[in-house]
Amino acid sequence: MLALEANPYLPLPARIVRIQRMTPGHNVYQLRFADPQVSAAWKHRPGQFVELSVVGVGECPISICSTPTRAGILELCVRNAARVANALHRCSTGDLVGVRGPYGNGSPVEAMAGQHLLIVAGGLGMAPLRSLLGYALDRRELFGRITLLHGARTPQDMLFREELRALVDVEGVDILLTVD
Repeated sequence: MLALEANPYLPLPARIVRIQRMTPGHNVYQLRFADPQVSAAWKHRPGQFVELSVVGVGECPISICSTPTRAGILELCVRNAARVANALHRCSTGDLVGVRGPYGNGSPVEAMAGQHLLIVAGGLGMAPLRSLLGYALDRRELFGRITLLHGARTPQDMLFREELRALVDVEGVDILLTVD
């Protein structure tokens, strides 16, 4: 029996393999499940979330920002705003955390097939929508034109700024970034 199937209430151990600072208060954590079989079998849909736990501190819900089309790595964008997030921000590459999920229905990507996509996000709202954007870009043949409107308070607060700038010249993709 796979660890995924054993008990859905027990967190699965995952190792932090990379920490990328997005803004002064936001980091993207790349996680890989400790069990390679779990890593190979784990699946999610764009827009779902996990319960992330830090041993001795607790757990909290975090949106998945990685696309399901790129298996093996789970990415979470976490704002340093509460007890568990604060503990995670003190973690280092190589540390173990717990992951339960995925939870939620996710985006109805099958119903979106053949349609143009308009993705509108502000601030940390870009994290779960990054999963949908990545899915749509990786499955370009399924969708019409993709338009992203992403806003932030300041240029320094814009999540995934460099990644989104790299999409500006992609055919069939419109990236509109705004600062208010």
